[in-house]
Amino acid sequence: MAASAARSLVLFSASLGLGRASSRLVSVSRSPSSGLLPRQQVLAFRGRSSFAATAVVMGKAGTAEAEADPGMDAVQRRLMFEDECILVDEQDNVIGHESKYNCHLMEKIESGNALHRAFSVFLFNSKYELLLQQRSTTKVTFPLVWTNTCCSHPLYRDTELIEDKCLGVRNAAQRKLFDELGIQAEDLPVEQFIPLGRMLYKAPSDGKWGEHELDYLLFMVRDVKLNPNPDEVSDVKYVNRDELKQLIKKADDGEGGIKLSPWFRLVVDNFLMGWWDHVEQGTLKEAVDMKTIHKL
Repeated sequence: MAASAARSLVLFSASLGLGRASSRLVSVSRSPSSGLLPRQQVLAFRGRSSFAATAVVMGKAGTAEAEADPGMDAVQRRLMFEDECILVDEQDNVIGHESKYNCHLMEKIESGNALHRAFSVFLFNSKYELLLQQRSTTKVTFPLVWTNTCCSHPLYRDTELIEDKCLGVRNAAQRKLFDELGIQAEDLPVEQFIPLGRMLYKAPSDGKWGEHELDYLLFMVRDVKLNPNPDEVSDVKYVNRDELKQLIKKADDGEGGIKLSPWFRLVVDNFLMGWWDHVEQGTLKEAVDMKTIHKL
């Protein structure tokens, strides 16, 4: 698409000072002839600027932790130390914040100091097919497993701590769907995310890493354009109910090395098929239950 005037691409980058993270605007200009800034350039720019900030904040202790994981991918390493997750109790009250790195260490999880807020997005197209992603090989927890559309964390920043109508979690979902799948914000209006429920679960990934999350389950029906980020996503596909059942059977049989994420499997086994009925009938709001926290 030809551009008639120079524009700026504004990126939000978390400021990692003491206390709550705030948002910092970074403007990346492009010439009228350049068209849209390629996704790879955006991510590379964001990676360089935020990695520098992270290095300052990490200090000696953070550097020592990073050096203990020499095989960790550079992008994932940056996110592990830059992202500050929201710590909550089992009633979903905010009690603090902690690095993504510490929140996913099994020793922290087992000590009871790592329960954090998360979200899982289930995005359907107009044919009522569910978009799945296969996590990238460089992911620290559960690499190469198949899972729902997007799974991540609201961060400890003002825009993602808003609890009214789950707006903070919705804002985080919109941000992360762009980061992982390249879906533009205007294609995912935050008010169209429907929070259906919450679940609390714990799952080890390997001997060192795991998950302990209070997970918001967000649904949306929307046709979107995808531009997956290879640092986050290995593959994507839409599935109907029968195709999902076939995928589950292959995972259960160990066929082709297919694995499903534990949080996705919990949703499939406990909620998904009933909620899929509401997706097809256009009655999703009738299924909402945000009062209950399902401990699975």
